Order: sequence, then structure tokens, then C-alpha cells
Amino acid sequence: MANLLIDERDMKFVLYEQLNIEELCESQHYAEFSREMFDMVLDAATKLAEKELAPTNADGDQKGVVLENGEVKVPESFHRAYQLYCEGGWAALPVSEEHGGQGFPLSIYGATTELFVAANQALLMYPGLTVGAARLIEKYGTEAQQRTYMDNMYAGVWAGTMCLTEPQAGSDVGALRTKAVKNSDGTYSITGNKIFISAGDHDLTENIIHMVLARVEGAPPGTKGISIFIVPKKRIEGEELVDNDVTTMAIEKKLGIHASATCALNFGEKDNCIGYLLGEENQGMRIMFNMMNEARLAVGYQGLGQASAAYMYALRYAKDRFQGPEISTMKDPVAPKVPIIQHPDVRRMLMWMKSVTEGIRGLLYFASYCGDRIHAAKTDEEAAKYQGFLDILIPVCKSYSSDMGFRVTELAVQIHGGYGYCREYPVEQFLRDCKIASIYEGTNGIQALDLVGRKLGVGQGLLFKSIAAETGNLLKNAKKNFRLKDIVEPFDEARAQLIEVTRYFGLKSITEDFMTPILYATPYQDLFGDVAVGFMLLWQAVIADRRLEELYGDAKADTPEKKAELLRTNRSAAFYRGKVASAEFFANTVLSLAKGKARAIMSGERSAIDLPEESFALF
Repeated sequence: MANLLIDERDMKFVLYEQLNIEELCESQHYAEFSREMFDMVLDAATKLAEKELAPTNADGDQKGVVLENGEVKVPESFHRAYQLYCEGGWAALPVSEEHGGQGFPLSIYGATTELFVAANQALLMYPGLTVGAARLIEKYGTEAQQRTYMDNMYAGVWAGTMCLTEPQAGSDVGALRTKAVKNSDGTYSITGNKIFISAGDHDLTENIIHMVLARVEGAPPGTKGISIFIVPKKRIEGEELVDNDVTTMAIEKKLGIHASATCALNFGEKDNCIGYLLGEENQGMRIMFNMMNEARLAVGYQGLGQASAAYMYALRYAKDRFQGPEISTMKDPVAPKVPIIQHPDVRRMLMWMKSVTEGIRGLLYFASYCGDRIHAAKTDEEAAKYQGFLDILIPVCKSYSSDMGFRVTELAVQIHGGYGYCREYPVEQFLRDCKIASIYEGTNGIQALDLVGRKLGVGQGLLFKSIAAETGNLLKNAKKNFRLKDIVEPFDEARAQLIEVTRYFGLKSITEDFMTPILYATPYQDLFGDVAVGFMLLWQAVIADRRLEELYGDAKADTPEKKAELLRTNRSAAFYRGKVASAEFFANTVLSLAKGKARAIMSGERSAIDLPEESFALF
């Protein structure tokens, strides 16, 4: 049964029929879990999202956060929702029991994340960043740091942030100026300022633990000389929490996520800010990237969550909104009005939203599942295989999900028409809240540079070759089904185009024309995303077609008329037919464009690089 946040049937299809996560329970790592336990968690998450988190979303958007006397206050409605979230142990759902969590698979955690983000993205940013910061302390912190900070953070008693960006540096982290001076007791005095710090200050918790990048005196320039420090808003002295000279200077006024406090923070205004080194000096970027990769997947889930809710609301509106006659009777002035879902252009938009949302869901759940398979692996080779899949997919998960998620919300506004542009319906908030996902945690352009500049070169293309082989195996399986023959060709062609462009980039990277792969990194990443999402839909279609044929056989539906009747009366049959249709639509309207996209990338067009700056416009 679908709600207005997420298609629950599709969520469980991906988890249980596509990924078959029940098999994880056969491994030693997840032996204590079962399908029943997974369903209990998903049902509880759905109730929390629908009944507690979603009702606070519009309130948070309207009221936003306020800075009073140097303290940030969130909307009052957030406090109960946050408390219930923490009491349920949702933040630490995948964390090991040893560290205070419940040890559930990451794929189940991902599904709950989609639900919670669809309900209230701004609220979820507070515990979401906390978990990422706590994981760094879990992996690199001392025993004392773990007991002091990590335990309280996983429990939601204290919150956490990630402090990278500075006014003069932006995405150029190596240009940061925040300084750390070592004290005689082994602590460090921190001075500097950071901007765009999500959840940088708030009144949901008594303390906030900042993960701060800074440069120790005498450290090398650039990213090689960056260290990372635990800098609490309030430090412990004796048995008390005292001010640690972390000041909130401002909160940003933003397009969306109004109830998420985006802060400008000053450290050490009074020369009394103490930080505690995490790991070793000059290892800050390597440590931080552990959090960044997790955060980038989480941002992908933000795009998915907003897309999911936007699609569900648009679908309901299209079924309820009567306007205009059916197209064949449009010249009849007395023809009855019909729901707009019966209008072809609306159906096209809904079909695009459906296929893209379902494909992204498959991609992100698969990425989380790769993390599960790493934990459950019986051999180092198996773990390396899934780690490789995850590594190359992370930038695509972040960029494609955020870009396409935004476009889904845009179409939701379009389907609602003038009402969609007004605040009477929530879709305009979904659009505003979703846009940030393509910007923060590394802009999508930076993700493209990571994909092209780093991931494609690993092991002389080993990561790409591995995932290309995996999609090749899926194609071989799909080609055995004659009912899918008409859609397999676009998938095969799009895959071939991606492989060709990848080889082209490899050749260009070792010539004087090495700027071409950089110039076209984002279009390449978009093509990669099309193919990755497309193959998720093909994988789903192979399964759904088999299930649908079984239902036809059980019902003795051996004629087009009987099959059509079964689709009208059997919810399972209707669902599986919809899954196949998503793959058909995506293959013929998105993947069919792959050849043109590949040709554009390999065209050698260099105007964007060669054009003098003065020629862009005359000021």
C-alpha cells in the first residue's frame, strides 16, 4: 500500500525481490536478523515518518530557525519529532551493537532514510550529520574520545557537524586558514571561521561536536597539511560542560531547508577554543573523506526522498484534479471533464517521474547493499568486488540522484499547474528543499571530477571494467527473454556508448588534449547515471516480467482481454506491469539519447575553454 511519501510496494520490491536482502541473514555478520525483523523496522519507520515527522515539515519551512542572543532555535514542533527519532534508535540503526547501535544492514537503513527524508529533510539533517561525525570518532578516535563523544552522539544526546568550508576557500579546501596550535597538555588551540555549516548550532541537544579541518603550525601547504579536530561547542571541565569559545555569527537565509540551521561559526574569538586531534596530524583529508563518502550517499537519498514524495503527491493530484474533456471528445462542449491523469502530456510526465524515481531507488539501495555485502563477504576478493562497485558509484549516486530528484520535483510543480507554484500544496517546498542536494557535500561538478579524475583511473580502469562486466552479465540474462527483446537493444547500445566514451577519455588523458575529459566530466557523469539507473530498471523488469507471467498463468489469462482484466483487478499484476513499463519508457525516451550524448562528448568541441573571458559578455 502506497502512502504520500514513498511507494512502499516498490521499496520492498527492491529490497526483497531485486536485491534479495534476506540472503544477508545467512551470513555470520547478519545471522541474528530476519525478513520479519526487517518488515517490523520498515513499518515502524513508515508510521514515524507519516505521523510525526511529515506533519512538522511545512511548519519548519514557514518558521525556519532564528538566532537569538547568539543561540539558534529550531521550530518548537521539531523537538518532539527529534526526541522520538532518537528514542527509536533510528540514527544508530546500522551501527554495531558494540558501539551502541542495532547492527541492521545498510540497505534497511537506506530505506528508512528515504522515508524520513521524504517526510522532513530539514529535520533529518540534524541527526544525519551527527551519525557521520560519530562514525569518524568510532573509526579513528581513542577509547576516551569514543566514550566521551561517540556514545552521546549515537544516542542523539549530543549532535555533530562537519566543518570544512571557509569564506575565502569555498570548495578549495586546501586554501583553508583555520589554525591549530598545540598546547603543552596535548590539546590544540583552534582559531578560524567556517561558513555554510549545516546544523552548526541549534537547541535540540545540549552539546554539538564539530569535526573541524585546520592546519597545525608548520604543516605543509595544501590538503597534505590539513588535520582534523574534535571541537565541542561545550567542553568538559571536571564534571561540567563549559563554553568552548565557538560562536555562531550568522544563519543563512536560504531558498529551501529553512528549518536546517546553516551557520557561520567563529572558533577562538577569545583565544579559548580547545580542539582534540582525531587520528594523526596532516591526515585530516583522508579521515574526512570517510565521512564525505557516507555523506554523499546520504545526499543521494535526499534527492530520492524528495523525488519520491513529489511523485506520490503529483500522482494523487493527477487522479483527483478534473479538468478538460478526454482528448477524443475535446471538441464536444458538453463532454464530461476527466481527471488530468487521462491527458497524454500529464501521463508522459508521470511516467518519466515514475521510471526515474524507481531507477534511482534501485541504484541507491544497491549502493547500500554493496556496503552490506562488504560486511558479509566470505573472502577478501568478494569484499573488494563490492567495495569497487561502491567506490565508482558514490559520485554517480550523489550527482544523478540530486539532479534527477530536482527534476522530478519540478515536474510535480508542473503537474499541479498554478496551484503547484503556490504554497497550498507541498510540491513547491519539495523543489526548494531538493535543490541544495546538487550543491553541498561537493558540487555535482566536483563529483564528476572525482569520477573521471580518480575513479576511472583506479587499477588502470579496474573499477569501471568490473561494473561493465556486471552489466554485461545482466544483459545476457535479459536477452534470453523474448518478451523484453524490444527494450534490451537500447540498454545494450547505451552501455556500448558509455564504454566507448570511457576509452576515449582514457586515450585523451595521456595526450596534450587532457582537458577534454575534464571539460566533459559532467556530461560523462550524466551518461554514466543514465546507464546505471537504466540497468537497475532492466534488472527490475526481468524479475517483474517473470512474476507477471506467473500471475497470468495462475489466472489462466491467456488472451489480451483476460490479461487486461487481471491488471484491473489484481494489484500485484498491476504493480509488476508498471515495473516493466518503467524500463520500457526509460529505455525508449532516455537511453535512446545515449548515442547523441556520447557523440557530443567526443566531438572535440572546445569553445568553452578556448573562448576569451571577455567574449562571454560585455560588462
